[in-house]
Amino acid sequence: MLERLVTLFTPADWAALLFFMMGWIGYSTYADRAAMQFKGLQGVTHKHRLAWAQQMVHRDNRMPDVSLIGNLMRSTSFYANTTIYIVAGLLAIAGALDRLVVFTEELPFARQTSREILEAKIFLLAGIFIFAYFKFTWSIRQFNSLSILTGSAPSHLAPTEELERHAERCGQVNSLAGDEFNRGIRAYYFGFAALGWFIHPAVFVAFTLWVLAILWRRDFRSKTLRAMQEP
Repeated sequence: MLERLVTLFTPADWAALLFFMMGWIGYSTYADRAAMQFKGLQGVTHKHRLAWAQQMVHRDNRMPDVSLIGNLMRSTSFYANTTIYIVAGLLAIAGALDRLVVFTEELPFARQTSREILEAKIFLLAGIFIFAYFKFTWSIRQFNSLSILTGSAPSHLAPTEELERHAERCGQVNSLAGDEFNRGIRAYYFGFAALGWFIHPAVFVAFTLWVLAILWRRDFRSKTLRAMQEP
């Protein structure tokens, strides 16, 4: 089985797939490390989440905070539900590969391909979106934990040290949930890049580079980042 898998693709296919995986893993590692140093959009957002938690514990009425957390959970739930439909659609396509083979042969620059190769590419896409689904559902659970922490927050009249400890806890859980959501969204981007493999390995590499450039620009050079960095 392993030998069959190795010989299924050309060296160009394997090189493109390796570049795709290294790009995804490498960028995710880079972005997460930058976030821990409070750099980039993700890191700056961490600061605002902590500031939000510090404001929350000193408020008497915390209904606005509950509403904001509910909005975050609804947004994440939307993506989780959408991901399920995408995975179901990919599995349905896997059952109609004969027509897909004919369709891909008509694409410009597409090469002759076999049913087995198309199956492998579809299951790569399915794997990407399954990964995204797990990230979104874990994010939902963490936002649910955040709502519990908000409900269990001490009175705004409690000692300052106790309020600060609880704010730190809420800010950390909020950031953890947000990070998982970001990883799920990032998987969507790389899912679009993987579509290029259906056309040609060179297109696969080009799409991967395009996605990396978009992610980097939005995370580290966007107008949103500059606005959130303003004092």
